[in-house]
Amino acid sequence: MNPRDTPDRPTFFPIGSFDAQRIEDAFSLMGPKWTTWSVMTMAQEGRPMRVRDVAARLPFVSEQLVGKRLAAMHTDGLVTRTDKRHGAPYRLSALGESLTHVHRTLADWSRNYLSPGAMAEAERVEDAVQRLRLRHSIAMIQVLDAGGPMRFVHIAEGVDLDVSFTRHRLLRLQADGLVTRTGPRHGDPYVLTGAGRELGPVYATVEHWSAPLATRWTPSPPVPVATAQRTHSGLPLGSDDARTAAALRRSAAVPNALFSHASQPQSRVPTAATASWAPGRVR
Repeated sequence: MNPRDTPDRPTFFPIGSFDAQRIEDAFSLMGPKWTTWSVMTMAQEGRPMRVRDVAARLPFVSEQLVGKRLAAMHTDGLVTRTDKRHGAPYRLSALGESLTHVHRTLADWSRNYLSPGAMAEAERVEDAVQRLRLRHSIAMIQVLDAGGPMRFVHIAEGVDLDVSFTRHRLLRLQADGLVTRTGPRHGDPYVLTGAGRELGPVYATVEHWSAPLATRWTPSPPVPVATAQRTHSGLPLGSDDARTAAALRRSAAVPNALFSHASQPQSRVPTAATASWAPGRVR
């Protein structure tokens, strides 16, 4: 058995100690498609860039779409503009620049527990964000971390959500490699996978990154109880995802090395972010 998968491994960042809503709100800023690619492109360039400059580095994305994404990132505070003229260059804000540490943590988590193979770094980070950004998923992971194995009806009670919605969310979390069932029969309990149990450092980093935004957010609207769309890899790709995958394979202009980082140990979460947390428990 992989040492990472042993259930009694110490947890230094208890999953239940984090503010699930705050982390989900942070993921909602990182989550829109092409945000990660845009941020990492601008971080590597280290200079103000016009829409066409960013689009030139991302040949698989239209310039119009890049423009819309940068405009949304400007509204969210991830980028700033050098002046107010139409077409003025964008550059990363301090908040956007600080995403570099978050991206590295996400990439390390993905590489260690989900996808060890070669992958462009931006693609890896975006994949990790899509696995983690769904509403109420953090609360379910916290409930399972505290009381698993659990049947889905008990998980629904623990997060105070509709049973049908909970079932569909658990199916998505299972497809994303974060939870699994203890047996093949209907009704068998769910438990966290190794990747799910090792989310503490990821949540710690994202929560710390989101601190400057805490006063800006308003409560999110209720999520309607409906069937969740299962769009992750391993499930049938929608037409947009299929076109994106094909474009990434065709593109010779942006080799994996452009968005990759040398393998390195995961950076420590800043002391300021961990000082108030309770000591980890041994499970």
